Amino acid sequence: MDQLEYFHLPPGGTPPELNCQQPFAAVVVIKADISAEWRRSVSRWLVQSGCLYMMAWGTESSAWDDSVDHANLEAFDYDEIPDEHLVMTTWHDNEPLEDVLWFATNSLEHPVRKIERLILIDISTQERRIEIMNSLARSAD
Repeated sequence: MDQLEYFHLPPGGTPPELNCQQPFAAVVVIKADISAEWRRSVSRWLVQSGCLYMMAWGTESSAWDDSVDHANLEAFDYDEIPDEHLVMTTWHDNEPLEDVLWFATNSLEHPVRKIERLILIDISTQERRIEIMNSLARSAD
């Protein structure tokens, strides 16, 4: 990945403005309990902001996978999604975070679009940039 960004998103918080037209992949690291409605809101934000590949890791990661899939369908009125707007989703509840980060930085591919931007979204009560960036560094080993 050419570009890497970290965002701390406290449960119930407002997602940041991404200000970029470039498609991106996101690793959503969930370390807090959140409401289903807030998850739907964040999932819509991901799709509307240009996320084309979302990997969820942590608490209720499979629910995030479903929620982003639903937001992608909703964005196209539940009709066929054009390939260039298809959001690939995965969830990882039994894997080390380092494995997910390694995949995100080394093997991730969208079927038709080039993705060069990776956003790490840390959903937790406290900012954990150093901890997550250390996991990313360990994933390279």
